[in-house]
Amino acid sequence: MSRGQHRRVVITGLGAVSPLGPDLEGTWASALAGQSGIRRITLFDPEHWPVQIAGEVPGFDFTPYDHPVYAGIASLLPRMVQLGIAAAKIAIDDSGLQIDEAQVHRAGISLGALSDMTDLAEMTRWRRLITENDPPQYAPFDTRREMRLPQICAAKTIADRWRYGGPCFTVSTSCAAGTQAVGAGLRAIQRGDADVMLAGGFDSMVHEIAIVCFALLGALSTRNDDPQHASRPFDKGRDGFIIAEGAGMLVLEELEHARRRGATIHAELAGYGSSLTTEHITDTSKDGSHPARAMTVAMQDAGLDPSEVGYVNAHGTSTRANDLSESIAIRRAFGSHADRLAVSSTKSMTGHLVHAAGALEAVFSVLAIRDRIAPPTTNYEQPDPACDLDYVPNEAREMPIDAVLSNSFAFGGNNASVVFRRFDSG
Repeated sequence: MSRGQHRRVVITGLGAVSPLGPDLEGTWASALAGQSGIRRITLFDPEHWPVQIAGEVPGFDFTPYDHPVYAGIASLLPRMVQLGIAAAKIAIDDSGLQIDEAQVHRAGISLGALSDMTDLAEMTRWRRLITENDPPQYAPFDTRREMRLPQICAAKTIADRWRYGGPCFTVSTSCAAGTQAVGAGLRAIQRGDADVMLAGGFDSMVHEIAIVCFALLGALSTRNDDPQHASRPFDKGRDGFIIAEGAGMLVLEELEHARRRGATIHAELAGYGSSLTTEHITDTSKDGSHPARAMTVAMQDAGLDPSEVGYVNAHGTSTRANDLSESIAIRRAFGSHADRLAVSSTKSMTGHLVHAAGALEAVFSVLAIRDRIAPPTTNYEQPDPACDLDYVPNEAREMPIDAVLSNSFAFGGNNASVVFRRFDSG
């Protein structure tokens, strides 16, 4: 699909809650300063766990985001849903958008979210109730079990509060989910199914089960004694990613709809591409061909030549295999222009937000265009000869940025890329 065949989609609202800060501008300022949000875990006692560090949202308080629509259920909302609601409010407030009764079915929701995450203590209580009682008992401490289903809960609470009654999608493709949710929102507007889509992702996998599962896979960094330097994408000494939590949200709007209400336009969402790596479930694409396909399709969808992209927000997890695969893929997709690209991984500061990662990085991509600055890859100390691109080491770089490509590649093989460009009214 070429650019001339569909309705144009612009970004009119941005929201973020992350390990770098509980709001958008604080998060962005910390990213540009190269600050790390990785600390020792506080959401559970990590003393006897192999990995004891993560990216937690500092001082998060849901109170400012509470609303009468949540009366009686706010305390039951999972933390990840609270983070998603907070980022949604920040984005919607930034957009200045109000949905009236006539627009309810033209405003939709597209979210990247984990389907469920039960903690070990809760599982133990449930097992005891089921096995020690005849008939098995329902847990009196969890009378609203459906509130533990983030996919349902977040979409419902957002829709009820802001009157978004149009298309509704939830994507659970792990690390690619946030980017694929943004892509799904783009397509809904392009097709004419909606005029507005709230798109993004949220997650909070700073959790015993997630930590032990990823640790058993050997995917997590074990630099427990030096958390702020643990995430080091593309660096020769990288030893795994850092699990993190947070949310990123974008208000996507059909161009003429945004113009009619005089909205501030941050950037244009111009292209989306996806592909599937057909190798082992946890393997990266060794020759880079599958993620390169997602990038190439996204640029073609945007009507851009690779030479027009100035900055790539990399998936850049800080694992040995992923960073190598992505570097190869970028060279494959961009050809000789790869040597002129600025490429950075903001996961060096935020850690890996899993289902929310691509959404937060989409927000960073738009801000990079807005402020004409590429955020850094921090902790880049020892270049890896196998990863040979310009990774914007350690300090943000002011530069002309008119188009950004953002990557997300997931366990299970899902690859997704989105392209943002500076808005041109022509």
